[in-house]
Amino acid sequence: MARLSDVIEEFIKSLLKESEGQLELQRNELADFFECAPSQINYVLATRFTLNHGYYIESRRGGGGYIRIVRLDVDRNDYLHYLLTEGIGNRISEQKAMQIIDRMKEQEYISEKAAYLLKAAISDKAIGIPANLKDNIRANILKSLITAIMAYDSKKP
Repeated sequence: MARLSDVIEEFIKSLLKESEGQLELQRNELADFFECAPSQINYVLATRFTLNHGYYIESRRGGGGYIRIVRLDVDRNDYLHYLLTEGIGNRISEQKAMQIIDRMKEQEYISEKAAYLLKAAISDKAIGIPANLKDNIRANILKSLITAIMAYDSKKP
């Protein structure tokens, strides 16, 4: 059985598809629909609809408040270049790295198999060194893999 967070995420994503990538929601109405607390909606938005996932969220509180979700539709190479120059930085947690890989798979920049292999390569389990160094090594590995993907794709006819 799917967790409520997963159900809410899929519901919002289907609404985004129908509305061509931009959507305005009332947090309380959505909470009423799913019979949950508004904080559950906040949790889903804060964890599943981040910039690393390819979404921009704008929120206005108050009586007429709303949540606007915009799916960022960036050019593939621009997005990958952004990851290399700004998005990853010198350190990256396992969770954020996994989010980036999931986004690359969702956008069809990489295959499901490639995503699986990338996740295996950058997991805490694979990086068997002291915890204070893992995020630095993971950032370097992820940047190297993204660079290799870009180089490989530029060679294809």
